[in-house]
Amino acid sequence: MERLRSSPLHANISTALDKHLESIHVVQARRKDEIVNASSRQRHGPPRCQDERVVLALAAALRALCLATRKVRTVLWCAFEMTLPK
Repeated sequence: MERLRSSPLHANISTALDKHLESIHVVQARRKDEIVNASSRQRHGPPRCQDERVVLALAAALRALCLATRKVRTVLWCAFEMTLPK
């Protein structure tokens, strides 16, 4: 889009994209923690209190990803509108 405009876009656009990518990485890490925790639970017996914390951390990460996705969709739409010829 910057190439089409021949000028840089607003800094908030790149910030929103960076936050979205960071949210994706956090969700991936939380999901990996959940998988590791589930596999260790199968080896050691009954579930523990830590299982709930891992699931709650994943849920919080998914919520943050949802909010970041909404924001980045809006930002990209605004960037698209600014890129269109007048």
